[in-house]
Parts: sequence; C-alpha cells; structure tokens
Amino acid sequence: MMASIRKQPFGYWIVCGEIVPHEGEVETVRWIFDSYLAGASYSTLVGALQERGVPYDVGKDWNKNMVARILEDRRYIGVGEFPPILAEDLFNVVQAYRQERVAPRQQTPSQKELRRLCGGKPPAWVEGQVMGVLNSLIQNPDIISYSADAVERDEITELRQKLDDAIHSPPVEEAQIRSIAMQLAALRLNAIGMEEYETIHLQSLFRGRNLMTTLDQELLHESVRQVTYIDGVVSVLLKNKQLLKGGPVR
Repeated sequence: MMASIRKQPFGYWIVCGEIVPHEGEVETVRWIFDSYLAGASYSTLVGALQERGVPYDVGKDWNKNMVARILEDRRYIGVGEFPPILAEDLFNVVQAYRQERVAPRQQTPSQKELRRLCGGKPPAWVEGQVMGVLNSLIQNPDIISYSADAVERDEITELRQKLDDAIHSPPVEEAQIRSIAMQLAALRLNAIGMEEYETIHLQSLFRGRNLMTTLDQELLHESVRQVTYIDGVVSVLLKNKQLLKGGPVR
C-alpha cells in the first residue's frame, strides 16, 4: 500500500519502498518552474493551479508558501535518494531569478528625484530622455528663455513711444516727461517676475557644465519643476515654467 503522497515533496511518491517520480506531478513541477521563469508571480501560479484542478494534497488548497517551497527545493535535481526531475541548469537559473525578484532594487538619488518629479515611478526610458533634454541645455544655455506677458510688453512699448513723443515735441514739458518716465520705470519693474529671475538663474546653472553621462540629481532638483511623459515623449517643465520636450522612443 502506498504511503501518503505528501510524506514526500510534491512530484514524488513511494512505490515498493522506493522514491520515484509521480508522473502527473512532475509535469506540474516543470510547469511551475517554466511559468515562474516566464514572469508569473506566486499569486498567479496559485490561481492557475487551482483553476487547473491540480491537487497538492487531499483537503489542502494551494498557497504561495507551497509554490515557494517547490521553487527552492534542490531535491528536484537529484539530491540524496531523490531521482532528478529537473535539469540542474534550469534550477540554478530560477534561483538566480528568484533572488533578483526578491532583492530590493536600490534607486540612485537622481532616480528618486525623477520619481518625485513624475509623481510616481516612470518607465526606464524616461530617465534617458530627461538627461538628453538637460544635456541640450548644457550645450546651449541660451535655449532657456523667458517670454514676458504680451499685455505688459504692449504697455511698455506704448509708454516708450509716449515718452519719445514728449521729448521730441516742443515745447518740452519736464513734469510730463518725468511723470511718463516714472510710469515706465514702475511698469518695467513690475514686469520682472519670478520666471525672469529663474531664467537668469537657470542659464548660469547650466553654463560651463560638462555633459552628463548619468543623470545629476542636484541639477535635476535645481532646474526642473515637473516631468510628464506620453506616447514615448517626455515633457520637462523648467523652474521658469518653460516647457521642453525630449525625443521619441525608438
């Protein structure tokens, strides 16, 4: 009489006192390894096993711990009295892949900053495009520009013309000229907003720098207000509210 299957690892049973592969379960073990290596998660595997109606043991449903134990069990490659049912190369590749998936991936400071600017973790290609935009500014800081409000420009132009007319239209009225000049000065002062100051600051920030081979966290933090991306194209909003676009993904 055969012993309970689960006195042995899933994939084996005992026949006439010997541990031998269980044909139906061996197929499932190999499927678990192949599917995991293809990217399936523990939860996905558990769900698929339950849908397929594959029993782990009488009265026991599959769970993630069972799947994990199967994926890490070296007996499947022929340890001790257990005949091999998996190729050792496949087993070793899966162990390396498990470590890669479980180990936390360390983000660089620039990647953390980029994630903050994007409002979430961006696709890998975003970093390269953002670096390309910033490198273009290092090559030519004059790309950074500020456009004053059109209404303010019109008012300044109108006052300049009025001042010029007053100066060149005798008799010259000094009080009128002084009044117009003060209005013009006040308007020009009010027209200087934070965007213009930021533009000057950004130009000095990029001028004289060496091109980046990796994204510089400090430069990213000091120069960029927001990063968005859509249809393979990055949009970089600078601190002066100027919007620049990266190149499309090839």
